[in-house]
Amino acid sequence: MTTPILVTGGTGTLGRPVVQRLRDAGASVTVLSRHPREATDGVRYAAGDLSTGEGVPAALQGAEVIVHCAGSSKGDEQKTRTLVGAAKDAQHIVLVSVVGADRVPQAGPVDRALFGYYGMKLATERVVAQSGIGWSALRATQFHELILIVAKALAKSPVVPVLSGFRFQPVDSAEVGERLAELALGSPSGLVPDMAGPKVYPMAELVNSYLSAAGLRRRLVPLPIPGQAAKALRAGANLAPERAVGKRTWEEFLAAQGPAGQGPAGQGRGSGRE
Repeated sequence: MTTPILVTGGTGTLGRPVVQRLRDAGASVTVLSRHPREATDGVRYAAGDLSTGEGVPAALQGAEVIVHCAGSSKGDEQKTRTLVGAAKDAQHIVLVSVVGADRVPQAGPVDRALFGYYGMKLATERVVAQSGIGWSALRATQFHELILIVAKALAKSPVVPVLSGFRFQPVDSAEVGERLAELALGSPSGLVPDMAGPKVYPMAELVNSYLSAAGLRRRLVPLPIPGQAAKALRAGANLAPERAVGKRTWEEFLAAQGPAGQGPAGQGRGSGRE
């Protein structure tokens, strides 16, 4: 009998490849959605809002495996508590987190204001680990899509600030999605090895390559950032060169986006993390 699997964030950048991989494997998949939707391509949608909790218990009823892809710039910890509290039938929760979650300090207000995402993801990991439900967590580096969004936003100004000493190791979101689906189809594994892209880039190189692809000329200006979190990031806390298992490079991703990084046929690609 097929194990019922529920995916949060199943319509987003990361969730879409997770759902597709699970369907390809013959799994019974339900996507948690804030709004009612008709079933498509064998995928059922259940209405539930993790922000308010409305509809979540009913949506999770019968779900034995949960893949938690939904995320935002704030509120992840509480949303995950809501999810875990409603997961009465779950035997396995699979969570995506971020490389460096346990290595980027949250010692002061600057740390939390600029890099609080890392602390929030670590808190979310703890919610799942302490839930009493079997769990697996995968920490990944930043997605190509997120790097593109940042580069496009910065390029709107004639002078582009580039964080001094920062490097990134972008990874393909579809490859991360495939790994999450693989974990969901297996047994709870706890914190699994990190997943990072094939190459480490200085931030200036990532921005310059986008500007070149978009045919733009901008002046890049180094921007020093204070605080313990920034110091850790300059030291590579967000990198995992020993886990460079991703295959698709930033250059390959950027080339596939078409003119000015708009995506195939001029269409946007969505956010890096939902």
